[in-house]
Amino acid sequence: HGHVAANFLEPDPLDPPFLCLIASGGHTLLAEVTSRDGFEILGQTLDDAAGEALDKGARLLGLGYPGGPAIQREAEDGDADAFEFPVAMTRDPGLDFSFSGLKTALLYTIRDLSEGELERRRADIAASYEAAVVGQLVAKLDRALDAGDWQAVALGGGVAANALLRERTAALCEERELRLKLVPDELCTDNAAMIASAARFLEPVAYPDYLDWTAAA
Repeated sequence: HGHVAANFLEPDPLDPPFLCLIASGGHTLLAEVTSRDGFEILGQTLDDAAGEALDKGARLLGLGYPGGPAIQREAEDGDADAFEFPVAMTRDPGLDFSFSGLKTALLYTIRDLSEGELERRRADIAASYEAAVVGQLVAKLDRALDAGDWQAVALGGGVAANALLRERTAALCEERELRLKLVPDELCTDNAAMIASAARFLEPVAYPDYLDWTAAA
């Protein structure tokens, strides 16, 4: 909810309705946002989140943490067509995501390379892996746009700061003549401002009614 609500913040707040792609280390989903106090999930990951896949990929490549920025930096000097990684779920009906098979494909690719070859081709692997993650996100976003009458699209979550995802989403929205809302990088990762934005539009709960809430509440 916080990542969706980041799009309500100044400057240039986005008013519902809009289609929102959330991609972070803990969540990957498409949300139909019809009001400021909630949304409907249209599709979500069946296993790993996109950010989790990038973190695990960076660790396998020896690039450190957080994985998204590390892979993006390495990919800048690489060829995204050098390795063919699977873009899962694009042939399956529906709007769900899956990244576990991609992570396994990366593991096998690295395992089959010598240490010297891995060092020489690390940038190409990073670029190809990043392209596969982004490719699935954009493909499912495109499918969701086909299924509804949308006027605006928003991104949220840490992966929304990825330059390739922003570039490809911007191209998709330009082609479809849709408004695209991109929150600043500092509002993509977990932050207090987005939580405050979400809380601002919820019904307040008076003391002491909230004292027995769990973290999942």
